[in-house]
Order: sequence, then structure tokens, then C-alpha cells
Amino acid sequence: MAKPYPILTYPDKFLERPVAEVKNIDDTLQETIARMAATMYAAPGVGLAAIQVGLDLRMLIYDIAPRDEDRELHVLINPKIVESDGTTVSREEGCLSVPDFRADVNRAVRIHVTGYDEKETPLDFDADGFLSIVLQHEIDHLDGKLFIDRISSLKRRLYKRRVRKQMRQHDDKPA
Repeated sequence: MAKPYPILTYPDKFLERPVAEVKNIDDTLQETIARMAATMYAAPGVGLAAIQVGLDLRMLIYDIAPRDEDRELHVLINPKIVESDGTTVSREEGCLSVPDFRADVNRAVRIHVTGYDEKETPLDFDADGFLSIVLQHEIDHLDGKLFIDRISSLKRRLYKRRVRKQMRQHDDKPA
């Protein structure tokens, strides 16, 4: 199995920037996909954007299968949401890059996505339900947005204050 990457967490500034489009789908990218999959499954998570592991690549992976034995890894390279419909609330949304925090987030009910898979096959599909939420969340990452950017300013401030306090407490501990 490939070696997992470390996951960047808030307040890492790298997470705030849009990433570059993937130019070449080659053997190096295939190895990156394998390491990202190892990272996502070990975390455990249902989606992971390349930016979350420090890579300046417009690429994400996801697997919304409910059990380990039913794993079905999907790769989306240079994804774009070209259409969205409706509004729903994603209840208790969480993120590997925003540990120990969950919140309700407004998301589109249905999205239409384009991109490529790991074999350079063009993808063009509709997503709804949980898949729609996962894809919106991961594509937000590629655009430099965290799900906390989509919650109320009060909840966001409270979370950021808690993180700063934890960081101060960590810095005050003797080595």
C-alpha cells in the first residue's frame, strides 16, 4: 500500500489558495492518486482534495461506499461544477482539514460536474444526495475554500478562536 500523506489542517494558509489545473496525467500522478487514497482511507474520510495534502493540483478523490469491502475509489481531475439546482442543508458536515468541528452547511441539491478520470477519460455527470455534497465540499477545497467559509460568521469566529486558544496552549507546553 502507498504511504499516506500528512493532512494539512486549518489555519494552514496553503488551504486558502486556488490550485493549478493538472496538465499531465502520467505515472507520477498515478502514484499521487495512490498516496491520496491511502491517506483518505486511513483518516478515514469519504473525499480528499489534493490541496489538503499540500499539492498544488486541481484533483480530488472520493469513495462514498459505506463499507471497506465495497470500496470504489473515484478520481476527478480538473473538476468543474457547471450547473447547480436547489438548496439543501448538509447536516453536521465535517472535514479532515478542520478536525473536531462539524456544522450545518447550505449546499446545492443537484450539481452537474465535468472533468477527467485517472485514465484521461472525460467525465460529464449529474450528482445529487450525499455525492453532490461530497463533490461540492472537495471542489470548494480546490478553489481555496473550507466549509467553515460557508457557515455563519458567529460559528466561524467561535471555531477560529478555539483553534487559536489550542495553538497557544500547545505553544506554552514545555518540550
